Amino acid sequence: MSENTTTTPKTVTRPKLEKPKLYKVILYNDDYTPREFVTLVLRAVFRIAEETGYRIMMTAHKLGSCVVVVCSKEIAETKVTEAMDLAKEAGFPMLMKTEPED
Repeated sequence: MSENTTTTPKTVTRPKLEKPKLYKVILYNDDYTPREFVTLVLRAVFRIAEETGYRIMMTAHKLGSCVVVVCSKEIAETKVTEAMDLAKEAGFPMLMKTEPED
C-alpha cells in the first residue's frame, strides 16, 4: 500500500498595513490675538517649550502662518479644537487648521 500524498505548506497572508497619513497643524497670524496668549496656548496645548513656542509664534507673525506640529489626523484635530476653544473662551480670534502633509 503506497500512498501518494503531497503536502503543501500553508501560506499565511498578512494584510499590508499602511502608515497613517500625517497632518500638519498650522497657526495663522492675526492682528488681534496677543503674542503672549499664542505662546501660552502653544505651551499648554502642544507641550512646547517657551522658546520654541515664541519662535513658532514669531514665524507665524512674520510669514503669515507656521506649522506647529505634524501628527496623526485624530491628534491634530483634537489639539486644534483644544487651542481654538481656549482662544474662544479668552475672546481672541486665533486661527489654527489642519491639513494633510504632502
